[in-house]
Amino acid sequence: MTIVVGHPPHKDDRSALQLAATLARSAGQDLRVVTVVPPAWPTPVAGGPDREFARWSREQGEAATAQAQQALAELCADLRSEVVTVAASSVAATLIEQAEQHDGAMVVVGSASHGAWGSVVVGSTADRLLHSSPVPVAVATRGHRAEAATRVRRATCAFRGDAASRAVLVRTARICREVGASLRVATFGVRGRTMYPPEVLGEQQVMEAYVARTSADQERAVAELGDLAPADVRTAVATGATWTEALEQLDWDRGDVLVVGSSAAGLVSRLFLGSDATRIVRHSPVPVIVVPRGA
Repeated sequence: MTIVVGHPPHKDDRSALQLAATLARSAGQDLRVVTVVPPAWPTPVAGGPDREFARWSREQGEAATAQAQQALAELCADLRSEVVTVAASSVAATLIEQAEQHDGAMVVVGSASHGAWGSVVVGSTADRLLHSSPVPVAVATRGHRAEAATRVRRATCAFRGDAASRAVLVRTARICREVGASLRVATFGVRGRTMYPPEVLGEQQVMEAYVARTSADQERAVAELGDLAPADVRTAVATGATWTEALEQLDWDRGDVLVVGSSAAGLVSRLFLGSDATRIVRHSPVPVIVVPRGA
């Protein structure tokens, strides 16, 4: 199978390429690097500005292709890869189309150019993918870097305790076992008014009950994995006053990825992030993989 990675023109950013190389190397898959440039104008224009635009678009594609080929040679010469340029109006739709046409296992994109370094910053392309892709979507943190020959070392599965997140856990465990990565099952919670019913006064007691119940749910889900479970499986419940604080309660290392399942509100076999999943993605300090229902 193939990992499709979006490589935009005009940007000297290798974060998506580096994450894609890590994922492809871990899973034994090929890379297909796609640069999307604006299409030519549909009708000729007096004075030839349409020809100038077509030339400019072609040059942008050629420059991005050369840049990607150089990056691949430096970062992942050990992998089979291909670089293509596609003229199209929608980057997200093109990446999905490329995945469907080339046996794509996943689409990988980088973060937007604004926002904090080391965090997932969801731009317009990633946002569209996260709400419409039929295959998993990985988003690199801004400025993501990976050493040569890096593989995924640990996957943290965001666990809600429902049937959808249990299905994502099964898939994550299977992949961890195949690539030799460890698995962490984590539930994140934000302390606030929504966590406590109005009649409850003892927040500490409620928090302790929440952690105990969630930990028990995690242990049952891990036990249900049976032989699918990798050798190293751990569980964690992380809470905080904010989503950032909750995610910071866990340790995060190089080679980590966070796996999140899409909301049950989405169409079957399409991504659609619910509010909590969206917040987790946007506050993650490591690359995120979002898995559609039924994938």
